Amino acid sequence: MVSRKWVAGLVAGVVVLAALAVSAVIFRPDRAIRVATGFVAHIVCAKTFVSGLDPQTVFAETTDRAGIRRLRWVLGFHIDQVGKTVDASVAGLFGSRAVFHEGLGCVTLHGSKEPYLLRSDLAALKTPKTPPLLPEMAGAAIVAPSDPKLKAALDHAFEEPASPPFRRTKAVVVVHNGRVIAERYADGIGVDTPLLGFSMTKSVINALIGILTQQGLVTPSFPAPVPEWRAPTDPRREIEVEHLMRMTSGLALDETNSGFDASSQMVYLHDDMAGFAAKAALIAPPGTRWAYSSATTQLLARIIRDATGGPEQSLAFAWRELFNPLGMRNVTLQFDASGTLQGSSGMLASARDWARFGLLYLNDGIVGSRRLLHEDWVDLSAAATLDTDYGAGFWTNRSEHERAKGRVMMGIPRDAFFAFGDQGQRIVILQSQQMVIVRLGDSVDPTGDMRGLGRLVKEVIAAAGR
Repeated sequence: MVSRKWVAGLVAGVVVLAALAVSAVIFRPDRAIRVATGFVAHIVCAKTFVSGLDPQTVFAETTDRAGIRRLRWVLGFHIDQVGKTVDASVAGLFGSRAVFHEGLGCVTLHGSKEPYLLRSDLAALKTPKTPPLLPEMAGAAIVAPSDPKLKAALDHAFEEPASPPFRRTKAVVVVHNGRVIAERYADGIGVDTPLLGFSMTKSVINALIGILTQQGLVTPSFPAPVPEWRAPTDPRREIEVEHLMRMTSGLALDETNSGFDASSQMVYLHDDMAGFAAKAALIAPPGTRWAYSSATTQLLARIIRDATGGPEQSLAFAWRELFNPLGMRNVTLQFDASGTLQGSSGMLASARDWARFGLLYLNDGIVGSRRLLHEDWVDLSAAATLDTDYGAGFWTNRSEHERAKGRVMMGIPRDAFFAFGDQGQRIVILQSQQMVIVRLGDSVDPTGDMRGLGRLVKEVIAAAGR
């Protein structure tokens, strides 16, 4: 006779297996793993073929981060230097491939479908018809700090702790009154090395939307021109462009960086990122709920593409209206497989070019004698959203949020606002000091080495501010 305990145990085991099977169907861990391999393949590709960094070092630093670190012992990659591809997999499974296209960075491949490849004359786009409106910030040589206090501030920014988490600072540039007064770079990186800005790209999307607004082609307070939402009964028709900018769309696109969230899967599992994001359901009235979401910025990137006339036109627009006037030379804009700017995290630029971008906002959207951004655009971008320390494409100290107050206590002025990117990519805009500070690196500290940034800003202001 079969033991009742054994039967009960068998039933319990079956229930657990059934629950695991249902969970696997619902949560799809295979997708989360593919997000990890897609991330590794794309980052190694971009940093190797665009930035010119050592792929083994890039792989080691890329996999030394929360989430991916758990898979590091089974993660592997293969790089084809001739074909310009990078493959990443977990124990040979769940593979992802990224391919490099000259001048356009890398794109993740999905299946056998070829990605859209822009047919643009990049050399012509990068050759301005008129001189840059922004005066030169420095000569060709690295600007070593002449003040001992400034030198000490940069030395501190590059210091490494004895034990993890490591800071891995790659570049620091300090601009005061329009001139570079101090800069320093890690070995193998120089003034022209394009470095990945991750979510600082969102601030560039803000600028492109701002230029379109100044030109009368986009209105932030109008409903977002997303074709999928045009049905008269679709509640998403009420989502405005500014809701997307402020991440208050109310869409089910919250970002957790877990690999299970829609935003992460959008970037690494879908050819048409914005097309995927546009399918999300509305879970809150627009403008009432804030949730960080790369997907809402990607919808803005498609609005830019459509407003300018297509993929090639959007790239030409960025160079003609933004990069060339600012004198930004070492920039790579990456695109998704459908031909839309990878607006959430895909731009690479030299540290000096990121600083030039910061000067646009320091100077209230004016470059030389020309206004690129509407007269209230910078204040709109730096104004806090709801009860957060997020503005519109920028983070901000102009807020009562505890994080903003914490940064002020560190010595970062109350009027400061920032372009922030993963792993400690920072552009600090200090209007009261007439200063822009750029810090780029690969910090795996959960805060992106915010304490280090606070110390850097405080010491630089003490040495060179007013």
